[in-house]
Amino acid sequence: MRWSRLFLPTLREAPADAEVASHRLLLRAGYIRQLSAGLYCYLFLAQRSLRKIERIIREEMDAIGAQEIYTPELHPAEVWKESGRWQAIGDDMFRLKDRWGREHCLGMTEEEVVTFLARGELRSYKQLPQIWYQIQAKFRDEPRPKSGLMRVRRFTMKDSYTFDIDQAGLDEAYQKHYRAYCRIFGRCGLDFVPVDAHSGPMGGSESCEFMVPSPAGEDWLIECRESGYRANLEKAVTVARSPERPDPDGNGPPEEFATPGRRTIEEVSEFDGLPATSHIKSLVMVANGKPVMVLLRGDHQLSAVKLAEQTQDPHVRPAHPEEVRDWIGAPVGFVGPVGCHGVEVLADSALADRRNMVAGANRTDRHLRNVTPGRDFSARFLDLREAEDGDLDVESGMPVRRRKAIEVGHIFKLGYKYSESMGLRVLDQRGRSIAPIMGSYGIGVERILTGSVEQNHDGRGMSLPVSIAPFEAVVTPVNLKHAGQRAAAERIYSDLSAAGVDVLLDDRAERAGVKFKDADLIGVPFRATVGRRVGEGIVEISIRRTGATENVTIERAATVLQRLIRDAAPAPGETNGPP
Repeated sequence: MRWSRLFLPTLREAPADAEVASHRLLLRAGYIRQLSAGLYCYLFLAQRSLRKIERIIREEMDAIGAQEIYTPELHPAEVWKESGRWQAIGDDMFRLKDRWGREHCLGMTEEEVVTFLARGELRSYKQLPQIWYQIQAKFRDEPRPKSGLMRVRRFTMKDSYTFDIDQAGLDEAYQKHYRAYCRIFGRCGLDFVPVDAHSGPMGGSESCEFMVPSPAGEDWLIECRESGYRANLEKAVTVARSPERPDPDGNGPPEEFATPGRRTIEEVSEFDGLPATSHIKSLVMVANGKPVMVLLRGDHQLSAVKLAEQTQDPHVRPAHPEEVRDWIGAPVGFVGPVGCHGVEVLADSALADRRNMVAGANRTDRHLRNVTPGRDFSARFLDLREAEDGDLDVESGMPVRRRKAIEVGHIFKLGYKYSESMGLRVLDQRGRSIAPIMGSYGIGVERILTGSVEQNHDGRGMSLPVSIAPFEAVVTPVNLKHAGQRAAAERIYSDLSAAGVDVLLDDRAERAGVKFKDADLIGVPFRATVGRRVGEGIVEISIRRTGATENVTIERAATVLQRLIRDAAPAPGETNGPP
């Protein structure tokens, strides 16, 4: 293709509200333009990269026997009500009514629809296993769209679904997808990490996230290099670091002391001179319509996901201040477990075996010292906190690290959640009517592009992997008025096109510096520069990522570029089993 005929609106400066590198560069390089919050138009370059990503996905999904289908983005409410998720999803779902007043939604995911489809078609174990997939638009009413394509309201997902007769079949399908995902992300040139994950509203017994480590990420992963343990923050289980100060000796009873106006752990800690690790953080939550007091070490943070799992209430929430007063008899900031009756108490396991700590006294401006869990109050000890950098790995006892990351894929063993709730049945080998077991497997197409930009950029722009870059090479004549340069550029461009290389000819009447900057900005991996040495039959080949250059003859330029492109193709990712 010829640059002069394309609409490639590059910008010298990014909009001020573009916070992360991928957002800034995708705007500057003319890949995307914002329509409104969380809604983007994809221009020519973005479409080329996204189609290449989709092609890789299709090739790897087809290789495991998956069949591509299509289902409408608009779903009738009835199928979501059958699964129970119409009410459970909440405000994230776009809901609407048609002209007859019938309820619909814009699809966030397709479990209900494919189960409906399978229910009408699958009758016997002889039709199983099945793997169906699609690549299409999804919609989420994201309350705070940000970071460009990372958190949006409309996005593209590859969803696949498996139907098997038994657990062994599901295990095999899960492993197939795991290995296919490793190949997909590897071929896209991503540095990715598979991690143990929480299934969330999808349900199921097991899931694995594929995460791209990046400071721009909105998720966190916990990993231990020594043991190989890897989990997302919602799922991670670690051993808490030791308290800053050992618990004092003694068996004295709780003793009340005045803490005027000191409500937070930081304020009370500064007042009494003890570190946050010597304090008990008391949170009043509402689970299943009832109050629950949750206790944490003062320096720890509550994992809302773990609490929701333990209480079996996905909508668990903090109690309102007036609710706290009604239930506990004290204002927020002064509540504590000692003498608190009629409220279930859940304590994080890091508080087990602690003694002589500080907690709220359930009286305004009062706290208690010498509070010993298990002696002065009863509680269920559970894993309720977020893992932290420097915690210890359960298996090896070595420190873990906490890193930001971008989630690009997620695979789930759904089990029978949808087949049972929606009445999907088949006959097994013995003629019995049973529910097939299901799996669900998703990839965020735009997130692959976003993650790649975050991992592959510098001060000049993007340095995309050759497999997903909009063009593999660009031919840049320095001076189009020079007949020799123009002829050499046309020859190299023609040779590369004939060889099937995705090549761009920069035939614009621009200064050489402008051409070089634009090519670097949009992320073309290789450039053939046709300049003043053309009279000697020499052109320069440069590698965008490393800056390395090589002088070659005009006759060899296309061959050298083909070799560089072939050698730069990312190898497939690791294909060992899930963590």
